Amino acid sequence: MKIPLSVNRSKALAALLFILTFTSCAKKEVKELEKMSADGASESAVTASSVQPVKSEALLAMQCYNNAFYHEYGTYGPSFKAYYYSDINHTGRMDFWKQAEAIETIIDAYTISNDPDLKNKMVYLYNGMRDGYGLLWSSNIYNDDVIWGALMCIRAFQFTNDGGMKDMAKNNFDMVWNRAWDTNLGGGLWWTTANNTKNACVNAPAAICAMYLYQATGDVSYRDKAKMIMDWMVSKLYNAGTGALAGAMNAAGNITEGTRTYTQGTFIGACNLLHNAYPSNNYKAMGAKAMDYTKNSMCNAQGLLPDEYDNEDCQGFKSIFARWACKFTHDQGYQGTYASWLNYNAAEAWNYRNSSGLMWGQWWRRTPDSYVNAFETTCGVAMMNGVWLF
Repeated sequence: MKIPLSVNRSKALAALLFILTFTSCAKKEVKELEKMSADGASESAVTASSVQPVKSEALLAMQCYNNAFYHEYGTYGPSFKAYYYSDINHTGRMDFWKQAEAIETIIDAYTISNDPDLKNKMVYLYNGMRDGYGLLWSSNIYNDDVIWGALMCIRAFQFTNDGGMKDMAKNNFDMVWNRAWDTNLGGGLWWTTANNTKNACVNAPAAICAMYLYQATGDVSYRDKAKMIMDWMVSKLYNAGTGALAGAMNAAGNITEGTRTYTQGTFIGACNLLHNAYPSNNYKAMGAKAMDYTKNSMCNAQGLLPDEYDNEDCQGFKSIFARWACKFTHDQGYQGTYASWLNYNAAEAWNYRNSSGLMWGQWWRRTPDSYVNAFETTCGVAMMNGVWLF
């Protein structure tokens, strides 16, 4: 079992945090972290009594991630531009939607730490998206990719008040709505421009994005669109008996994908925001039902979220669940119901970090030092920072 932090280890963390924040010596950072990680590398049995990582550890986890993957590559107007490498070997930049989700992870960390360095990096990474992909992503056939990017932009806008971020979110959301929403299957957004399936991975984050656009612009049409999307998902993909959200429906009206942590998470996030706008529509109860399904039917006996290692696209799904599940728990006052479960997952992710402080998506064994990719290692960072919302 992981032993709770001692006073001495807490002091060591504080000292390391100071080093990470105020020095550029990466080799020193790794050496100091290796000293602290010896017990975190253990593969001993764990239980749900694991303690919540302290707040400085959550910030440290984000800084370790940036040490491994963050890359500034020039100026962008009066500012700078950056991207995240795809892996620790720096073989290239993360692809479009994973990059957007990594930026959301830094937004998560900034939300609870207000660290100015993270805010700067958030802006530089956004500039890197503009530089790498342009302002309107109509050439991307994947509507979910575009929505993930738009959602990242509108979340960043909430902290920067940068009108360019708001416009980028609005214009790309509008483009997807215009090409992907129709009345086939009773509504819903198509996953790609081929119009073969309507998937939770585009519809649920689009509902969240639309609600944030409504908050940012005051345009009620976005709130209306969020509700249209949500009501379609409830009627076609959501199982009211279990709380599971199916992954996709094909053009013939058949369910073609099961549930995943990220589809559960974004549905929960949409329930959270829609409940605040439509408190009598049962969205809060649906969100809780989806939380219960994830906890009771997708986790192991101790409550550990599942590994999703079918392919590299799946490996960061838990970061998306963490983001919206933790926000739902905070906003709807469910700390007594879900906090210990979410804290346990955060603690286990951190328990099995590697010598560089990176956490892969398998929170039951040590993260390898030899190779990890940037997407799988968002999971623990998002969970560790998410639990500090409550």
